[in-house]
Amino acid sequence: MQMSRVLLATAEIVFFYMAIRFLPLADVMTFYLAGPIYVAAVSPWLLGERVSKRQWLAIAIGFAGVVFVLRPGAGSFSFASLISIAGSLCYAMMVVQSRQLRGTPDRVLVFWQTVGALVVGAVLAPFGWTTPGLLDLVMLAALGVISMTAHLCIARSVKLAPAAVVAPIQYSLLLWAILFGWLVFGDRPRPSMLIGAAVIVVAGLMVVSGRGNRNATTEGTG
Repeated sequence: MQMSRVLLATAEIVFFYMAIRFLPLADVMTFYLAGPIYVAAVSPWLLGERVSKRQWLAIAIGFAGVVFVLRPGAGSFSFASLISIAGSLCYAMMVVQSRQLRGTPDRVLVFWQTVGALVVGAVLAPFGWTTPGLLDLVMLAALGVISMTAHLCIARSVKLAPAAVVAPIQYSLLLWAILFGWLVFGDRPRPSMLIGAAVIVVAGLMVVSGRGNRNATTEGTG
């Protein structure tokens, strides 16, 4: 399971960097916001968790939001979009396995996750290699520190707080993606992306609020 989690984490990184080459940052993050919905969809089989009718409805609404962003048949259903969805699925499955391995220390999970990315990066680096300049090296070093810190924070947060508390915070990613995409890359979000993202966020909040209510009921009964 540790190896499977590392493979999923590494694949997610590869898909993410492939996707942002062709799509605006906000579009990629919109697909990634469906991650909690995918987790809820597979949790009955992989985590043994019960999913209520309300949550199944929220899952269906969330998938509808993803389809709306894709706009199949409108000329925007692209290979890059499929890459984004594949990355979000890998991320969702990594979260599921992180829950299954929540007894493992945070540093161990992040260490092997980093080793997996290092190995795959070393294999892929020679293909299309571009020698980085000094500024590039500084930015890459900053990216490494920020990513490592973020992974440690994510692994720790799942242990310190219920998923129903942690998951909604993930939706703030869309705000940062839109802001930085506009300021740094000049990307203007499409109306369909904003509408689809709103649908996905609402569906995700319905899923996690349902889990939170169920957990509170269970604790009260206990």
